[in-house]
Amino acid sequence: MKLKGKNILLGITGGIAAYKAAILVRLLVKEGAQVKVVMTKLAKEFITPLTLATLSKNPILVDFFDPENGQWNSHVDLGSWSELYVIAPATANSMGKMAHAVADNLLITTYLSAKCPVMLAPAMDLDMFKHPANLKNIETLKSYGNIIIEPESGELASGLIGKGRMAEPEVITKNIIDFFSSKKKLKSKKILVTAGPTFEPIDPVRFIGNYSSGKMGYAIAEELANQGAEVILVSGPTNLDVSNPLITKISIQTAQEMYDESIKYFPDCEAAIMSAAVADYKPETQFDKKVKRSKDNMHISLTPNKDIAAKLGEMKNENQILVGFALETNNEIENAKLKIKNKNLDFIVLNSLNEKGAGFGHDTNKISIIDNQYNLAKFDLKPKNEVAVDIVETLIEKFSKS
Repeated sequence: MKLKGKNILLGITGGIAAYKAAILVRLLVKEGAQVKVVMTKLAKEFITPLTLATLSKNPILVDFFDPENGQWNSHVDLGSWSELYVIAPATANSMGKMAHAVADNLLITTYLSAKCPVMLAPAMDLDMFKHPANLKNIETLKSYGNIIIEPESGELASGLIGKGRMAEPEVITKNIIDFFSSKKKLKSKKILVTAGPTFEPIDPVRFIGNYSSGKMGYAIAEELANQGAEVILVSGPTNLDVSNPLITKISIQTAQEMYDESIKYFPDCEAAIMSAAVADYKPETQFDKKVKRSKDNMHISLTPNKDIAAKLGEMKNENQILVGFALETNNEIENAKLKIKNKNLDFIVLNSLNEKGAGFGHDTNKISIIDNQYNLAKFDLKPKNEVAVDIVETLIEKFSKS
């Protein structure tokens, strides 16, 4: 999912190529993008808002306000929300309005107030495309910083053959992916991530473990890779897998194995995010054969595991960033601050089991981030992939200050 978490606003103007917008929306959503659609009234003659709403999973915006309840559709909010505004198809009429600030519909007013980059996919008949006025408008839009996806040559709706066909949805999608790829903020960075639980064996069939699913750590690894980082993911037992080729997964079982792999890879990394739920203790003795049930009580002596984060805190140099995790049930902030100090962390991600929807097993999480100056930032309950974005953005900010 190369567009995971990206906010893309799609503008659809009134041309026959508008029917291809359904395919474009589907491709963008498939790549993980959040898609909102704004369309002109004429565009509704070529493709229905219901089709686009179904595919984008968002309401379709056409007018400045809903005539039934008066709810305002703010072009300013749309422009602030989007990371990229894609107008496809972009007709000669709409591009003329954009070039000369003729703000007579929601799509154009949103264009004029957008703070994000704008990408246009022109679509029109051959003669219209070649007309000097249209070519001048395109050059004007380019001079404003707009990205133009050149139309293709081929058979047009008029029956003529020549340049003017809107680029195919697959081509537009590739341009969008390439646009975001060029803006990756962690290119050339190598980052260690630990994830999941550890299993500490009692005998060949029993172990001491915890309820960690690994979802948070895997989401962090994916977001780091989305930002261009090479990721070493040291993972305890989970049912999860990775798809991004920038992620190298190393599967382990025990805390000692995670310790060994972390110590091995950390010196070559610019950062480490320790999101694994590592068992604090392990059985002092592991039995070679299954322990049979008896009427007597069974006593297991536990011994502490090595503290991976603390060891990396000892090892890290002034150019490395170390991020810890704290899952607490009481005195959350005080305990998290102690971990920052004792383990030489740059910041810590705190979740509380007292928060509904946070912690083990959920697809959501609610976190706070505390840095080594004890500044506290609180975040709302979100899907874990969105929480991962918050964590990675904090890491990027740390890199920018180091």
